[in-house]
Amino acid sequence: MSDLLIRNADAVVTMNARRDELSGADIYLRDGVVLAVGHDLAQAEAEVIDAQGCVVTPGLVNTHHHLYQTLTRAVPGGQDALLFGWLKTLYPIWSRFGPEEMFTSAQVGLAELALSGCSLTSDHLYLYPNGARLDDTIAAAGEVGLRFHPTRGAMSIGESAGGLPPDALVEQEPAILNDMIRVVDAFHDPRPGAMVRVGLAPCSPFSVSRGLMRDTALLARDKRVMLHTHLAENDEDIAYSLAQFGCRPGQYAEELGWTGPDVWHAHCVKLDSSEIELFSGSRTGIAHCPCSNCRLGSGIAPVRAMRDAGVKVGLGVDGSASNDAGNLVAEARMALLLQRVANGADAMSAREVLEIATLGGARVLGRNDLGVIAPGMRADLAIWDMRGIEAAGSWDPVAALVLCGPTRVRDLIVEGRPVVRDGQMVTLDLPLVLER
Repeated sequence: MSDLLIRNADAVVTMNARRDELSGADIYLRDGVVLAVGHDLAQAEAEVIDAQGCVVTPGLVNTHHHLYQTLTRAVPGGQDALLFGWLKTLYPIWSRFGPEEMFTSAQVGLAELALSGCSLTSDHLYLYPNGARLDDTIAAAGEVGLRFHPTRGAMSIGESAGGLPPDALVEQEPAILNDMIRVVDAFHDPRPGAMVRVGLAPCSPFSVSRGLMRDTALLARDKRVMLHTHLAENDEDIAYSLAQFGCRPGQYAEELGWTGPDVWHAHCVKLDSSEIELFSGSRTGIAHCPCSNCRLGSGIAPVRAMRDAGVKVGLGVDGSASNDAGNLVAEARMALLLQRVANGADAMSAREVLEIATLGGARVLGRNDLGVIAPGMRADLAIWDMRGIEAAGSWDPVAALVLCGPTRVRDLIVEGRPVVRDGQMVTLDLPLVLER
């Protein structure tokens, strides 16, 4: 791996403890690690990347996604449905997927994320029809070159047992637990700089049993991996929890061992003040998915209250089928706008939401080696060209990145290796992939 020198950036957004922003700065990378940040750094034998006119940020972090859904965007029957109706429309289509569809959908979704400046993404795969396995998406991530945190999801309660999914898409719980053990043993890497870490992720309270939730929590702690699920996504979700469990989602999670620094929940649109306090005190993380929440009419998550209470919050694009897009910097803009709509124009700044999109996501996923541009941190960087029409006339390039664009990264570096250069994927032939 050759040394890289990123030279003369208009602004380097470090996300360090002081939130330093350096003008005209250089960044030296070696062996997948940031070696130095400063001015007039020695070139030595490094390959030079000219960043004049650019803002450099840590790579963005996506804390919630369903990569398999990339092949089912804008499906007519689900375009105007709420969460439960939308799922019932898509389940029959997804039931026809197999390994090839899972691999190709993941490739396309990961490339889309990379082009939006994302260097680390999680993925929640909770259905495995026709021989599909988590291995398919992990293989896709390896080809694209993104850092990957896939989760072995599951559904075990079908329609005949009072759940939402069709019976054909659910699995037996002993088989689920056995495959969870298999994928963790095969792929999880706990070391700093890991390109793949695996989490365990029963789909939702309305698609798995209490027993599976509890057993998965015990298994995850035994294996020292993280836990993930959907929680409190919309009013239907709350009503289901109250009717089936006699409690709110936060209490349900707490009773089953689903709170703590090794847990993050997706959406949490309908958390009340006691649940926010619970997640703050337990250091439970949240994946905020603003565009998906808007698309499905789920509501506006109380992110301002979460942040003020000290809850860890990251961004998620959610599945492309419920968002219809997978652009993480656009997600950041939407997060800012929604908090302003709900709480006033001073409710969230561009810099705060950029922090949520980088450092915030890294902390939610338990990555203390990412999200900051500083010596010793992993070399995951996004370089944004601010000389285009989107940012023309802007006075503050860092704020402009969120407020007006661009929405496509110029260069993306992951573990010191280029994944995007000059706005084009370099790790795979994207036009060929799109022809499939």
